[in-house]
Amino acid sequence: MKLGIVLEGGASRTIFSCGILDALLEQNIMADYVIGTSAGISYGVSYCSGQMGRNLTITEKYMADKRYMGVKHLLDPKNKSYYNLDFVFGEIPQKLVPFDVKAFTEYKGSCIAVLTDIESGKAEYMELPRDDCNFMGLRASCALPILFRPIEIEGRKYMDGGLTDSIPFEKAIADGCDKVIVILTRPRGYVKKQEKTGPLIKAMYRKYPKLVENFENRPQVYNRSVKRLSELEKEGKSFVIAPPDTHNIHRTERRPEILVPYYKEGAAYGRKIMPQILEYLKATS
Repeated sequence: MKLGIVLEGGASRTIFSCGILDALLEQNIMADYVIGTSAGISYGVSYCSGQMGRNLTITEKYMADKRYMGVKHLLDPKNKSYYNLDFVFGEIPQKLVPFDVKAFTEYKGSCIAVLTDIESGKAEYMELPRDDCNFMGLRASCALPILFRPIEIEGRKYMDGGLTDSIPFEKAIADGCDKVIVILTRPRGYVKKQEKTGPLIKAMYRKYPKLVENFENRPQVYNRSVKRLSELEKEGKSFVIAPPDTHNIHRTERRPEILVPYYKEGAAYGRKIMPQILEYLKATS
């Protein structure tokens, strides 16, 4: 059996997924393949390194820190992103809440970030290098339009993978996963609608028409993907975990008093449904 875990993005809302992942680690459930978009994979690397509770510690100690996110970082010509990239992907994992590079290097599975090439408008699936101390793949996968500048890797410019493949379960299946656990950041029944920022994005990224087209088509693509995922779940080919309620948590929420309980809710929910997860993993295809 090849077990894959698929992680939807959702910025701050993804802390619920962290609780689910830690519940899996409590049961020593380590996937052979982890793929995710945006914050999904950014948090997911701590699962691959087996660092239970690491994402919670970051949330408790640093999410509300002025060094983490804010408009001033977006206006900083050296940063040009709402998140302070060198703090989030540099100082925190390297010094403040160390990322276990050795454990990540020893992880025998695949860890893949979804990126969007802003010129071609196509999704790219990057196997995260185990020695990339700057986490360029994670920066690129998280690069939301307006809130981030494009991230350049080897001469190509990338932005948020959610623009092209928000829930990359089909990639996991194509890569040979016969058991797939999909962790969403929206409740069941959620229907994505066109965002009001469309005209601004069209103006800001007019040099990248494929990127604008992806943004405009995103609701239809996302909703079709959710429908297909539901079909696979009914066929027993996937196990879908979705938060019962997001409590109207915004993607840039930073207050620990809001996010920590949501993490705990995710962990408790993961423990609650663990018997079903174990049953799914034991069942033959």
